[in-house]
Amino acid sequence: MRLKAVLFCLAFSTVSSAALSQVSVQINVPGIVQIAPPPPRYEPVPRAAPGRIWMPGRWAWNEREYVWRAGQWQSARPDYVYAPGRWVARDGGWRWSEDQWRRRPDDRRGREEGDERRSGDDEQHGGGYHCPPGQAKKGRC
Repeated sequence: MRLKAVLFCLAFSTVSSAALSQVSVQINVPGIVQIAPPPPRYEPVPRAAPGRIWMPGRWAWNEREYVWRAGQWQSARPDYVYAPGRWVARDGGWRWSEDQWRRRPDDRRGREEGDERRSGDDEQHGGGYHCPPGQAKKGRC
């Protein structure tokens, strides 16, 4: 009789603990952070240096928490404009959009005197500026 009572208690505790346990699944999508970034810190911009661009500091995610990366100077790139990176709310979390160097809108390579392309090339393709497929990746447009 005593063995039955022990087995009953053991079975009851196993069943009751299984009923109380919960299953939690967290799917981590690479590049998406579930926690919103803190507001940017104020950084005084050092005195400008000729030919240099100030890249402001930012919050970076290190797989556990946000850490501050201080701003820095970088060499300017002729014919390009610096666009700072930013945190973007997307897909139920936050994703870092990298900073970029964008070509100045008024700069179109190949429009200088001596260019081997004919000036009528754009008109053949519906007018406006045209870049043939695959050429932009090669830096030709």
